[in-house]
Amino acid sequence: MASLALSPLVRREAGSPAPTGRDRWTVAWMGILGFGAAFVLANWGIAASTATNAALLIVVEPVALMLLGPALLGERLTAREAVGAALAVAGAVLVVIDGVPGVTQRLVPHWRGDLLLILSALAYASYSLLGRRVLVRHEAGRVTASSILWGAVAMLPLALGEWLAGQRPAWTGAAVAGTLYLGVVVTALGYLVWNWALRRVEAPRAAIFLCVQPAAGAGLGVGLLDEPLTVFTLVGGGLILGGVLLAFGSAAR
Repeated sequence: MASLALSPLVRREAGSPAPTGRDRWTVAWMGILGFGAAFVLANWGIAASTATNAALLIVVEPVALMLLGPALLGERLTAREAVGAALAVAGAVLVVIDGVPGVTQRLVPHWRGDLLLILSALAYASYSLLGRRVLVRHEAGRVTASSILWGAVAMLPLALGEWLAGQRPAWTGAAVAGTLYLGVVVTALGYLVWNWALRRVEAPRAAIFLCVQPAAGAGLGVGLLDEPLTVFTLVGGGLILGGVLLAFGSAAR
């Protein structure tokens, strides 16, 4: 659905060179990891965790971009960025275990789901790490549509397995509207805008804006889904946002 939504833009970019050789395979892996693996792990993780934790653990993605960027993209990690990354990771750990080991009474009952969400965030980060150099050479619309298509192909065996197991979609108005929103707005438009920006802006600078997701998602999870907001979630969320802002603050100047 998302790839079809982008087809008019791809036709407009028909005069630009299409990815070939190594770039073509890079786009394929962008889709397999950044869409297929990331979406599957995210959905499994949310099912076993909470929307609030999912929103807060999204911050693993920008931290991964910063930590892996020097090796894969040639970006230098400053001392300030390293301190910020450490704070954000500490906050993520605090959210996952819902406290301090040996001090709090229990571990969070969602730790398996949270682990899947962390792996999902790393898979999402791989999309940008793989795509940064490809996007410098090719138009965002073509790369986005192709990577989405590869992601759909990667998820097809899992979808088929669920179908054979007897799981069927519920064709209600709300389900159809939600699917259209996720496919057209979140996936097609969201990734198109991200790739358009990533084509023009270095990954650490672009990653600054990923910080909006944890705060917005946690607020929506508490406000709309009545999910609990613990002291450790607040403190962990503060460490996450503070660490990322500290790390990326120098990139914004």
